[in-house]
Amino acid sequence: MNQPEIMERTDINDMIAIAIDGPSGAGKSTLAKRLARELGYIYVDTGAMYRTIGLYALRNGADLSSERQVSALLPHIHMQLKFLDGEQHMYLNGEDVSLLIRTEAVSMAASAVSAHPPVRAFLLDTQRDMAKNDNVLMDGRDIGTVVLPDAPIKIFLTASAETRARRRYEELIEKGQEVSYEAVLDDINRRDYNDSHRDAAPLKQAEDAVRIDTSGMELEDSFQLLLRTIREKLG
Repeated sequence: MNQPEIMERTDINDMIAIAIDGPSGAGKSTLAKRLARELGYIYVDTGAMYRTIGLYALRNGADLSSERQVSALLPHIHMQLKFLDGEQHMYLNGEDVSLLIRTEAVSMAASAVSAHPPVRAFLLDTQRDMAKNDNVLMDGRDIGTVVLPDAPIKIFLTASAETRARRRYEELIEKGQEVSYEAVLDDINRRDYNDSHRDAAPLKQAEDAVRIDTSGMELEDSFQLLLRTIREKLG
């Protein structure tokens, strides 16, 4: 089975990992990218990995709820993570799919395929290897609980479902997509349920994670709060 390939890694030991977990639409990716730039860390969007598998499953007509059908696709997936100008790009069998994996359909597919243990096992070693070789800021659903349980800094980033749906709706409208707020809120609630009720690595806050709720906060205020929290932890 092909494992995702990491490009442009260094071979440095004793790196520091920052784990940011939280539900869909909490602003993890947007904030984590900026935090990584500010701190000089490598940003790792693990959700992009699951989205890439979800895209491949959709393209191949797999029943996303079938562990057997989704698992059968994994040997045919060659995934590369390339860091270009500080940004993570996802390649699927040689194709840059960084933009294609950001649709709502792929978002739901990612949630579905991530529930299957073989998919999580397929990506786990790659994610852990990245934290061994670079200072990383990694976001996802189970980074602090499963992927990097020994990370010295863990944050659980959340906001109300309504706040997250509004942010996502405005983002999609800005991109020219025709969606309704109600449909986005429904997707958020469905993803929350799926992510927190799956058998494999369900979404939950790590016991030693700092919980940060950004409901009612502007992006800049959220960023500054996270940055202060991380710097306090780094000492």
